[in-house]
Amino acid sequence: MAGTKTLLMLENFIDGKFLPSNSYIDSYDPSTGEVYCRVPNSGKEEIEAAVQAARAAFPGWSSRSPQERSQVLHRLADLLEQSLEELAQAESKDQGKTIALARTMDIPRSVQNFRFFASSILHHTSECTQMDHMGCLHYTVRAPVGIGVPPGVVNIVFGTGPRVGEALVSHPEVPLISFTGSQPTAERIAQLSAPHCKKLSLELGGKNPAIIFEDANLAECVPTTVRSSFANQGEICLCTSRIFVQRSIYSDFLKRFVEATRMWKVGIPSDPSASMGALISKAHLEKVRSYIKKARAEGAHILCGEGVDKLSLPPRNQAGYFMLPTVITDIKDESCCMKEEIFGPVTCVVPFDNEEEVIRRANGVKYGLAATVWSSNVGRVHRVAKELQAGLVWTNCWLIRELNLPFGGMKSSGVGREGAKDSYEFFTEIKTITIKH
Repeated sequence: MAGTKTLLMLENFIDGKFLPSNSYIDSYDPSTGEVYCRVPNSGKEEIEAAVQAARAAFPGWSSRSPQERSQVLHRLADLLEQSLEELAQAESKDQGKTIALARTMDIPRSVQNFRFFASSILHHTSECTQMDHMGCLHYTVRAPVGIGVPPGVVNIVFGTGPRVGEALVSHPEVPLISFTGSQPTAERIAQLSAPHCKKLSLELGGKNPAIIFEDANLAECVPTTVRSSFANQGEICLCTSRIFVQRSIYSDFLKRFVEATRMWKVGIPSDPSASMGALISKAHLEKVRSYIKKARAEGAHILCGEGVDKLSLPPRNQAGYFMLPTVITDIKDESCCMKEEIFGPVTCVVPFDNEEEVIRRANGVKYGLAATVWSSNVGRVHRVAKELQAGLVWTNCWLIRELNLPFGGMKSSGVGREGAKDSYEFFTEIKTITIKH
């Protein structure tokens, strides 16, 4: 039929083969609100096939030398690099983010991660200790738990959490689970995996504070805090959503921050001048907007963004899931907008008077993923960073990562850490061997 669109049809990847599904789910282009893709609606049968494929592949892959596995990871990085533009376009189409962000951050970072771990696996050492008086030598070895690239090593199964997710995490032959997502989903994973005593690595939400002292360099602080609040539509677990500003500079900061936020352009993902694209789904857009309605009902003020400024989009994108970056003030710490993870382009700006007060308020939520501190006082930076209940603290910067060091949160922001040493320990089982001689 003329004008009929051809939808992209995804397939599961199990045991080295792409396999069609009997049932599919519609996937929407966030920038238009139109269905552009159909995703397998998998269940227990597909999970069982994937688990058995992984089990069959495990002996051969795990017995390969670190050098062989390193070469495979480097080859994967090469392939990602060669397909950077294609992958950036696909990531933007699926997520709604700008192509520029996918092109300059998402895909290059994936390449970097593969290369980093390809190198890292060549440099791990084991522990050894002697007990001369007992005539014994003790040493440790690590056995792989997860696996990686010939048929069966990597399996990709699409579907919903209640169907495919629950089948996977409750499967008795899946020994560990690494999950990034929301706290409610993590709670369900913990419940289902508990009978099997599975190892868990849970990277969850955040309600990340930025603390801006009166001696902060606002010329650097303001644009960086705009970026930390609204990058990727605020859909990064590390985004800033609570901004505490010392009272003596509160008015000046707020004026500059709102002006800079209004310059943060919302546009279609292909627009190279756009700073922000569309949110991930219609349901999520409505959820984010609901928080702004709650803030208004509580008496808070919306200084810019949703319901204040006009959003201009091409006709084809009018039904897309776009919203303007939004700044809320005159809001109490007890508000849901200051307590709950919104995961969107919304941030609250409030004043504080002294160091002790702001640390207490910054720590007054159930989350503890990340924080930023802005001050030219080195002693204060160290004091505040030490007292903040957060797994990562940036000072006078944001989102600078070192893969050798741990990544993860405190409190309800997660369990475990990621990074060179931490990932190695999570994805292997340690064994102590004693030799009597």
